[in-house]
Amino acid sequence: MEFIDVEFAGETVQVPKGGYYDRYRSNPNLDEVAQDPAVANIDWFRRVPKQLVQSRVGPIYAPNFYYSARIIQVLMLAPLDKLRAAVPQPIEPLRAVPTQGLVALTFFSYTVCDNDPYDEVSVAVVARRPGATGLPELELLDSMRRQSFHAHVLALPVTTEIARVRGVNGYQLPKWRTDISVNIDQDVRAEISNGPGGAPDLTFQAPLPKFEKVKPQSRISTSTTVGLVDGKWHTTTVQTNTLSYAQRSFPRDVKLTRHDGPLTQLLDGLGASTILRLDVIEDAQLMLHLPRPTTAYDK
Repeated sequence: MEFIDVEFAGETVQVPKGGYYDRYRSNPNLDEVAQDPAVANIDWFRRVPKQLVQSRVGPIYAPNFYYSARIIQVLMLAPLDKLRAAVPQPIEPLRAVPTQGLVALTFFSYTVCDNDPYDEVSVAVVARRPGATGLPELELLDSMRRQSFHAHVLALPVTTEIARVRGVNGYQLPKWRTDISVNIDQDVRAEISNGPGGAPDLTFQAPLPKFEKVKPQSRISTSTTVGLVDGKWHTTTVQTNTLSYAQRSFPRDVKLTRHDGPLTQLLDGLGASTILRLDVIEDAQLMLHLPRPTTAYDK
């Protein structure tokens, strides 16, 4: 593959020559995208026209579109006291059972997107909604019913430089570059290294589940991350249009191996243990919106 240099946020990064970012600079012609054989129905993206908006890195087209993605997520229990110590106040981890909250470990593989293919891993603490009252357990059930969660991201390594630069400079997210692989084929596998060309940090393996295919836009979920941008509270929304998925509770044939590296150390420090749920998404589309200021955490 041939690469070219492009400028983003004051830095020079390499992107594939003739790729989506080279051709469109995050403002694609959707009629051309629709001709891509790797992309499914894109009507969902036509509903949200891109806008050129101001950001902390200058004018940028938003939201960012991910036309085809695969996702593996494990939801784990972790002690509330350790989760509270890991997130900035006044964010409150969402209680799942007495003394235990939730950590989400998620592997993403973006096969077609505005800033070219890359893989990503997220470690996030599931949080209460700002201003939420009542029993946390009921809030959790309501979030599951509505497919809408809040979280605080603790780590978000990626495989390409443009993804790292966009995340760090545009969103002030904890991103770094490393090797990641995500495979949903004969079985479900994922791995992240402890640095480019390094030894394994985490490895994941599970049998291939039976997937349920759904109509486009019939299963849309929302994840809202909460964090500080330039010292002020912001929320960032990611919408996911799931097309083919499988979901299992308390899976017994999942193998998540911790080796040695930053994510292993992070999960160990959080005390993340029992896997409550496994989600394997064979095909999905995503929209990543820019951070928006919020006053919900100012009190």
